[in-house]
Parts: sequence; C-alpha cells; structure tokens
Amino acid sequence: MGFFDRVFGRPEAQATLPSADLALDLPATTTMPAAQVGESAVFTDLHNAAVGEFLRGGHASQSGVEVTVTEALKNPTVFRCIDLLCSSIATLALNVHREDERGYLHKATDHPVHRLLRHRPNAWQTPFEFKALMQFRVLTEENGAIAMIARSGAKPVALIPLDPQRVEVKQRSDFSVDYIYTRENGGRIVLRQDEVLHLRGLSRDGLKGVSRIKLAAEAIGIAVSAERAVANMFRNGTFATGALKVPKELSTVAYERIEAQWREKYSGTGNAGMVPILEDGADYVPLAINARDAQSSEARKFQVEEILRTFGVPRSLAMVDDTTWGSGVEQLSKGFVDFTLKPWFQIWEEAIDLSLLDGDGALCAKFDATPMSRGTSKDQADTNAKALGGNTGWKTINEVRAEDNLPPRADGDRLTTASAPSQPQEAEAAAEQALADREDLNDQA
Repeated sequence: MGFFDRVFGRPEAQATLPSADLALDLPATTTMPAAQVGESAVFTDLHNAAVGEFLRGGHASQSGVEVTVTEALKNPTVFRCIDLLCSSIATLALNVHREDERGYLHKATDHPVHRLLRHRPNAWQTPFEFKALMQFRVLTEENGAIAMIARSGAKPVALIPLDPQRVEVKQRSDFSVDYIYTRENGGRIVLRQDEVLHLRGLSRDGLKGVSRIKLAAEAIGIAVSAERAVANMFRNGTFATGALKVPKELSTVAYERIEAQWREKYSGTGNAGMVPILEDGADYVPLAINARDAQSSEARKFQVEEILRTFGVPRSLAMVDDTTWGSGVEQLSKGFVDFTLKPWFQIWEEAIDLSLLDGDGALCAKFDATPMSRGTSKDQADTNAKALGGNTGWKTINEVRAEDNLPPRADGDRLTTASAPSQPQEAEAAAEQALADREDLNDQA
C-alpha cells in the first residue's frame, strides 16, 4: 500500500498508524464522532442554538446571522482583507538560505526544502497556490494551517495540506504534540509533530490558533445584516419616505386599488423620482425617519473599520479612502509590510525552520519582501550611492547587496571611502600647483 493510500485511505483500505508508539490506544478503524473533530464542546441543552452552530461549523452572532467562512467572504471588506493578505504572502518568494563563515546568507538552491518552497510543494499545487491556501486557513480556521510532510528517507519530498477541521491537535504527557487526522473512511492516523508543518498564528493554548472570522463574528454579522437590509429594500422596490393620509375611511376595494396603483406606478427602482398623483383628498405626509436614514450608512462604515482592525489592513489598501496613489504609496507599502506582513513572515519562517530544517542554525527560511518594501528606483539609487561613495560612505558593496538578497562579491567587503583623497592631501596638492604656477625669482634676475 502506498504512502498516500495509508494516510488518506480508500474505502476498502484499513487505517494504519505511521508510528506504533504514538497510537494513543486508538483503534485504527475507530470512527471519530463529529463533536471530537477539532474543538470540543459540552452542551446540557439540545435546544440551545449553539448546538446547531457547532455542528454546522458557524459562529452565531447577536445580529442573528450565523457567520461561517463562506458567509463572511460574501462581505466585500472581509474578502478584500483575506485576499490581500493571502495574495501578498503567496506573491513573495520564500527561500532557504545558508549562512557562510562571514555571516552572509546565500540561497541554498540545492536544498530539497528550497525546491519544495520555490518550485513544487506537491504534485497538484504551485508555490503560489500552496502559500495562499495555507495563509487562508491560518486566518480563518481554529486549527490554523496544517500540512503533512511526506519524506523519502530523511528527505522532504512533498507538503500535503490537510483539512484542519479533520485534524485534532493533542498534547501528550511528555509535552510532545500529536496530530490525529480523520480519514474519509472514518479511520484515524496519528502524525508526530516532526511529520507536520503547522502555522497557528495567535494562540490561546499554544496548540491551536484562533479564527479571525470567529473573533470578528459580531462585526461581520452586523455588516452582513446591514447588507441584507439594503438588499431587501431594493428587492421590495421602495424606500418609504412618507405615508398617504386620506380624510375618511376607505373601503376594502378602494384601499386595495390605491395600494395596487401606488405599487405599480411609484415603487421599484425603475420608477424612482416619479411624481405621484393623489386623489380623493389624499395627502402625502413625510415621515420623520425615512428608510434612507434607516440604512445607517455611518454605522456600515464603522463596521468596515472594525473588520479592517481585525485583519490589520490599512484603510487605503482596503480601498476605503478616496485618495489617489501618489507620493504616499511608498510609506503605505512599507507600513503594511512592517506592521501586518512581517509577523506572518516570522510565523512561516520559524515554523519551516523547526519542522523542515530541523533547527539547523546554518539554514533558515526567509521571505524576500524587497519588492514591496523598497522605494522608487531613483530613491533607492540615491540612497545606495550615498551609502557607498564619497567621504561619508558607511556601507560596503556586499552590505548593500545583502539588503537586496543578492550574493556577496569577492571584492565587496571594503569601504570605498579609502580610495577618495582626504582633505589634507587635497590641500597639499593645491599648494604644490600654486607654487608651480609662479615664476622663479632667479630666472627673473
């Protein structure tokens, strides 16, 4: 039986544990009840609405909206935040570097982990797709993002993303961690912590992460409710800004006729702006609070702000402000990298160092964020020119190249200021030239 058959299983296959000493006394053919997959919960009342929420994987909010990941992504602000973070992480190159005796980093292009991260993490995903999926799950799932490390001997040959909702993270008495994966046929497999790449982000217990969808369920629920309210008003085809007042009681026939006439001629987006014609002494009375006010556009804007805070995305990058892209884009991009993306870089890099590079101090994983953090080409050239040359240069060529993740040069460890003439040398040369330009007094005699 092949490796993937053992892990993911087929209907006719029996589950086997990859590590007999980590079986945790769990029968290989035991089916895990739904309540034991992922986070467990105890309910004393089956009529509790939270029971349905737990079984469906959603998060009930006070607004009455059950906030699932699928429902949350329908909100444009949530989608923009998650898409921006996932695509930003997935776009940047993730390299394995080897440190030399001088402390400079070189890309370890011959290392199998480097090839996994840069070229082919598994048989069906590109590096972009793999990184985007893992980042999506670490943002939205309680278990974070989990990938099984397939090895040939000691060599990692594939990173297989596992559905975090089918994985139970459990700490043993010796403080090691097991990952219990439930297969489609009901069998369970125990994976050791060195067989798994786990991105968990912010954590309450050190084992699992937190879902930002769950944490922001109230803000997202209110935003979704507001969107639904506006959609219903457009679907119903009217914004009630007032009421019709008649001087006497209407018969049922007259009431139904006026109601039908009003709906036909004055409701619906196609009739917006029509001037109504009133009859039988009817009077139009504006309402003190109309449906447009009920939209509470300011409240909707506030919910946008709340969601942006949850994901750490600046207003401009969420396309909230009506500002143009100009000179401020450099600082905006730098702030986004420094305060939003760098913590995620650290989470990825340290997880890879621990699980795939075995804590080898000479090797490290590193995102190349240079394309996002550098300024304009002119600004960068001016800064490097000042750092390298003149009487006040303070960087070597190799130091500048290291900032751009370029390999060092053999002649790049020397400051260029030594080649420039010092001020005393310049004064001495000028004095000699001045004397040479004067006529010798003996010649005049």
